[in-house]
Amino acid sequence: MTALTRSPFWALATAFTVLQRTAAGPTNSPSASCSVKPLLVDLSAEVPRMMDLINNTRLPDLPVYPGVGSSMGIDLDVLKSLKDEWLNEFDWEEEQEEMNKLNHYTAVIEGLTVHFTHEESDDPAAIPLLINHGWPGSSFLEFGPVLDALTASAETEYGTNVSFHVVAPSLPGFAFSDPAPENWTLADTARIYNALMTNVLGYPTFAVHGTAHGAAVAYTLYEDHNTTTRAAHFSFIPFFPPTAEAVAAMGITLDPLEQFMLKRSDDWGRTGNAYYLLQLNTPNTIGLALYDSPVGQLAWIGEKYIDWSDPSAGVPPSLLTRREVLRCVSLYYLTHTFVSSIYTYAQNPMAFRHAYTKPPTTAPLLLSQFKYNVGFWPRQVVETVGNLVEYRNHELGGNFPALDNPDALIEDIRRIGDYWEQS
Repeated sequence: MTALTRSPFWALATAFTVLQRTAAGPTNSPSASCSVKPLLVDLSAEVPRMMDLINNTRLPDLPVYPGVGSSMGIDLDVLKSLKDEWLNEFDWEEEQEEMNKLNHYTAVIEGLTVHFTHEESDDPAAIPLLINHGWPGSSFLEFGPVLDALTASAETEYGTNVSFHVVAPSLPGFAFSDPAPENWTLADTARIYNALMTNVLGYPTFAVHGTAHGAAVAYTLYEDHNTTTRAAHFSFIPFFPPTAEAVAAMGITLDPLEQFMLKRSDDWGRTGNAYYLLQLNTPNTIGLALYDSPVGQLAWIGEKYIDWSDPSAGVPPSLLTRREVLRCVSLYYLTHTFVSSIYTYAQNPMAFRHAYTKPPTTAPLLLSQFKYNVGFWPRQVVETVGNLVEYRNHELGGNFPALDNPDALIEDIRRIGDYWEQS
């Protein structure tokens, strides 16, 4: 996606502001069997070494093969520019202060420490909502721009008043959550997240949102914990997208936007998934190679942010700026979680399924797809995996819609409220 190297994403540094909240803990009383503690983000002691490593990282003066641009990975000039901004403009103390405006906690569930943020609505009728990130999203950071709007009371286009109590956990092995134990799967994560919502926070029923590996967690909750998970919204579903040939064989007619998304999905399946196979099969190789290299992690993760986002990233309504990439990679490096995060792939080789199955639940399922994401599923396919009530495709955004098109994602998640009473 060479256009992205010229997009305002690489010229602007628009920041979002998270509004200050109270320091009170969860309103609902936690279970006595779980140890819940507030958490303050304080990684400042790690920063000087990170900055020294960035400063002392040598990059080639010129591309080894001039003219390839971003066709063979991240563009050298883009990486140099990001490195320079990291050194000269990025302020970790400012980022940390912003993060600490959220309500952070850890809970020990089944012996595993789980980090989460919990932002509560003032509305007593608010719907509990568990939102689940994927990779390379590093944690709660991916959802920063949507949290305040989701906790605020608003009307859907159908006139339903809705707001949410939003719980955003960090997957095991990400940010401040413990690494996943041996043989741990995303189904195990779904189980402890169900316990987090019901036993720890006291929500007897809740809705979920998920993307990437977070979609696998959310879908498992929708499928296997369907007495508590009573609605699900996705921006990505945990099934391998159908190929263009398969879509044609099913006799499905697509509009121009869907045709674009199908081609992009097909292209990713042919040439864009090399990272997926590597992290699935040999996570130690890339994980250990980049473990103590912040610029190396920037190249590996930054490429995905560039390639999987809208070419107009950074132009409103998008908030996906260079700052977002740098803060994400900084959190990976400062929490020493790059290796443990990519082990999610190796521990879950079947996270994305080939067989389409429909779970035994009547809970509503909503799907929002964004033009520059790497997967596409026609409506007729999505109808086979759940009680589909809303299907929306958006001209703006990509794999990180909470950053890339937050307005649309907020509006679409709110539509859970139109079906909540029916669930």
